Amino acid sequence: MSNLSPQSNPSLLHYTDSGKGTPVVLLHGFFGSSAYWDEVVPLLHPHVRCIVPDLRGHGRSLAPEGSYRIEQMADDIITLLDHLELDQAVVLGHSMGGYIALALAEQHSDRLQAWGLIHSTAHEDTPEAKEKRLQAVSKINSEGVATFVDGFVEGLFAPASVDQFPQAIQKAREIGYNTPPQGGCGAALAMRERPDRRQVLSSSTLPILLVAGEHDQLIPADRLFTAEGTNITIATIPAVGHMSLLEAPEKLAEIITSFVQKL
Repeated sequence: MSNLSPQSNPSLLHYTDSGKGTPVVLLHGFFGSSAYWDEVVPLLHPHVRCIVPDLRGHGRSLAPEGSYRIEQMADDIITLLDHLELDQAVVLGHSMGGYIALALAEQHSDRLQAWGLIHSTAHEDTPEAKEKRLQAVSKINSEGVATFVDGFVEGLFAPASVDQFPQAIQKAREIGYNTPPQGGCGAALAMRERPDRRQVLSSSTLPILLVAGEHDQLIPADRLFTAEGTNITIATIPAVGHMSLLEAPEKLAEIITSFVQKL
């Protein structure tokens, strides 16, 4: 298990590196951290090597001031792969992490063995969503991270999960509370400015995994399953929302393991 600080890691990203086998980079979502994957990683260990970073502005990674770009966050992952001396890896991104995976597939496809979107989409933000990003930045700046997180986290889960998994809800809250305010704002602006990348999804010849939650209130299946082909594996996890990592980690791990073993 590696657990390096930004000071000793030239990629500036804090990350964990554990397990053996095919290297799989797991990217978390907005106001998350590598800890989003805590329940999934031990289930993957018998089969794959898990590299799980805190993305720029999140967790224990550096959080520069100003707006970020999704392409910049993708370059961070390439720097991490270089640091680990990995020519290629499987990259699977949850939510915002999926936007980064799409940028990697567009700009650095030679570094990917395969890639995937977990509760994510290749669509750009709608005008309404772009406005909500600005509202998020305003709320973080005026009311603080904790108030924003308290109004944000429950909507990530299926309605039934809110009562069924109170510990998972609280874990997601506590991870969010530790997000630096400038990191949350920078990432919100990065997501707001990202382009439509449906063409990347439909034209990539690499193996692709697409995972949806049956009751995802943020990314419904019709915004995720926008391409099909013999290289694309599609899975819907029943009864979960946007957070299968915490709502159904065993099922998500099973889907990921099956996908990687077929490569």
